[in-house]
Amino acid sequence: MNGRDSKKKPNPTDIHVGSRIRLRRNMLGMSQEKLGETLGITFQQIQKYEKGTNRVGASRLQAISEVLGVPVSFLFEDAPGQDGTVRGLAEDASATLALDFATSTEGLQLNRAFVKISDAKIRRKIIDLVKALAAGESE
Repeated sequence: MNGRDSKKKPNPTDIHVGSRIRLRRNMLGMSQEKLGETLGITFQQIQKYEKGTNRVGASRLQAISEVLGVPVSFLFEDAPGQDGTVRGLAEDASATLALDFATSTEGLQLNRAFVKISDAKIRRKIIDLVKALAAGESE
């Protein structure tokens, strides 16, 4: 078999990095077309990166992180280890739930609106409000 076997599964780390690129791009409300245009590549290439079917090279990874306004390390947070097991918070069910919410329509809308609030005291009050509402529901 050659290295380009179409039945070969993408590497778990490539899938993870792609999902983190998609997460951050969606958090910013940026389309695949816009990200690709900024990087000088096609949106189809962005799709392949996000699915993990194409591996992102080091210089492209750095360029993507700069465009998305995050450190490169953000794209590797909770990435699977060499043996395919996940390290860190991803093992925690609440972390998985939080990531699922953050990538949902409601989560993205909430996140986009929240980051537009520049006053840290107001953001803190919103967090306190949400915690109080959640505590009230669990009673």
